[in-house]
Amino acid sequence: MKIKHGMILTAGLGKRMQPLTNKRPKPLLKIGGSTLLERAINLLINHGVEEITVNIHHLADQIEKFISDFTSEVKFKISNEKDLLLDTGGGVKKGTKEFKDNPFFVVNPDTLWSNKYSEEVRSLENEYFTNKRPCLLLVKKELSLDNSFKGDFNLNNNLISKDEHNQYIFTGLQIMENDYLTSFSKNIFSMNEVWTKLISENNLGGLESNQKFYHLNTVEMFEKISSLRSID
Repeated sequence: MKIKHGMILTAGLGKRMQPLTNKRPKPLLKIGGSTLLERAINLLINHGVEEITVNIHHLADQIEKFISDFTSEVKFKISNEKDLLLDTGGGVKKGTKEFKDNPFFVVNPDTLWSNKYSEEVRSLENEYFTNKRPCLLLVKKELSLDNSFKGDFNLNNNLISKDEHNQYIFTGLQIMENDYLTSFSKNIFSMNEVWTKLISENNLGGLESNQKFYHLNTVEMFEKISSLRSID
């Protein structure tokens, strides 16, 4: 079985990346000649995803134009959050309604995605179908170029926990289902609330990434990653 649906989160304000994001949305910043958004799109397309939702808010017109100009057979849908940001959970809940009962990928383009992740995307998909539960791609803190991360989760036998001391970082790639989002009656909420609920039910799976982790969250990190000779 293959997952045919995906959502890319592009509605963030990019405040920590100012002034770079004052006139250009963060997903349209370029690293190695490709925008962060293009990298996220290609990650999904190369896996065989056929429908992609992109949510918009900050400098939304630029994201919309990029999508309309993007040459691909994939079907794109814009989820409009121009008037009100719904946070990550609320944004995914709104943007994936049309996926109905189908599982879908959710991608954060802040991570520098490349073809190196292709096998791990397949492995995450296999993990999902094997255990029939949402799952996240995690990476050990030691593999992050940015050593400021304190850690989000722990991982034991492909089951995620959140403890006092956590050794893994969330890469920004997950597989989710609508049922776990529609169980929240509110419209504005974080994916962290969804994960916390799933962890309490021992129902959040995880897979470990072995890739060097490049995550753009500050101007300093953008400049540092941009200066690297080899990232792909």
